[in-house]
Amino acid sequence: MPSPFGGPEHVLHYLARYTHRVAISNHRLISVTDSEMAFRWKDYAHGSKQRIMKLSCEEFLRRFLQHVLPRGFPRIRYFGWMANRTRREMLPLCRRLLHQPSPATDAALSSQPATWPCPRCQGPMYVIERLTPAQIFFAEARLACTYDTS
Repeated sequence: MPSPFGGPEHVLHYLARYTHRVAISNHRLISVTDSEMAFRWKDYAHGSKQRIMKLSCEEFLRRFLQHVLPRGFPRIRYFGWMANRTRREMLPLCRRLLHQPSPATDAALSSQPATWPCPRCQGPMYVIERLTPAQIFFAEARLACTYDTS
């Protein structure tokens, strides 16, 4: 039975076009002069008709820069099957439906204890416990709030 989405390669190409596009593509730009820019846009309110808009270069740049994300912001938001709430259940299901092998599990990777050389004696150091940044922060906060009441 054929895939309803045209296969995994078609889905990947579709998502790449959607997630890595810019605010306006080059084929929509019509003309650029010293004082104004003209570009094509789709008027969804009137039957998706193609229209032409002319803006000053300053206004065009102002509108274009509204689509630029600040440093540190992710471009892609995860929702649907990649949402944090459903990823654990949905990702294996997607792999199974696409007939893809699952990656090596964390249990297989953690069967050998991770070691690092001690910077002082060069002996092996083993991971006993991993702490989150919040655990470290709150542990330091508790130590800072200890008062001597004697």
